[in-house]
Amino acid sequence: MLKRTLSWSVVAALVVAAGVARLTTTSSAAEPTQMVPPPATDEKASASSETAVLAGGCFWGVQGVFQHVDGVTAAVSGYAGGAADTAHYDMTSTGSTGHAESVKITYDPHRISYGRLLQIYFSVAHDPTELNRQGPDSGTQYRSAIFPQNPDQARIATAYIAQLNQAKVFPAAVVTSVEPDKQFYPAEAYHQNYLTLHPNQPYIAINDLPKVSALEQLFPDRYRQSPVLVETAQAAK
Repeated sequence: MLKRTLSWSVVAALVVAAGVARLTTTSSAAEPTQMVPPPATDEKASASSETAVLAGGCFWGVQGVFQHVDGVTAAVSGYAGGAADTAHYDMTSTGSTGHAESVKITYDPHRISYGRLLQIYFSVAHDPTELNRQGPDSGTQYRSAIFPQNPDQARIATAYIAQLNQAKVFPAAVVTSVEPDKQFYPAEAYHQNYLTLHPNQPYIAINDLPKVSALEQLFPDRYRQSPVLVETAQAAK
C-alpha cells in the first residue's frame, strides 16, 4: 500500500483551496510557482538527445511536470543516490538508502536546453529551499537534488544555484545538492505516469496538479497539452 494516501474526509475541503492557491504566482518559498531567471550559463546543443536526472520530492509530481514539457521525449520515475540493491520503493521509503526519488528526463537539446529544464525545475516542479522534505513528505529520499550526467551539467547546475542564491530569488537559500556520478534506477511500474493515471487521487490533486497548471501559466511556450507517457518496458531501460 502506498503511504501517500489521504482520507477524503480530511482533504475534501482542501483540494479546491490548495489547487487555487498553488495556481497563483508568488515569491513565497513554500509556493514554487514563480518564474525564476534563466541560468547565466547553459549548454550548447550538440547531440540529438541528452538526459537529466532531477529530484524534488515525490517523483509523481516531478515526472508529471516534465511529461508536459515540449522538447522532453521521456520522463521516468526512479531512484538515484544509492546502490542498486536498495533501489526499491519499500527500501528507499525508509530514508536510509541514500536514494532520492528522482526523474530521468530524456530531451532534445535542440528544442530545449539543460538550463531551461533547470529553470522549470526551480520555478514550478518543487520548492528548492526545503531541506529533506517537500510538502507533506519528509526524509532524505525527498531531498532537492540534481544528479549531473556529465561535467558540463555539474558546472551549469552549480553555477545556477549560486546565481539564484546571490540574487536572493527566494526568501530562503536554495538547498539543492549537486551529486555527480550517481546511477539512476527506474522505479516500479505502478509509479510510472502516476499523475496522468490518477488525477483524482487526493495527494495528486492537492500537491501535483497545481504544478502542471503553473507550468502552463509560467512557461506557455514550453507547455504541451498531451503528456509524453512512458511505457513500462521503456522505463526498465
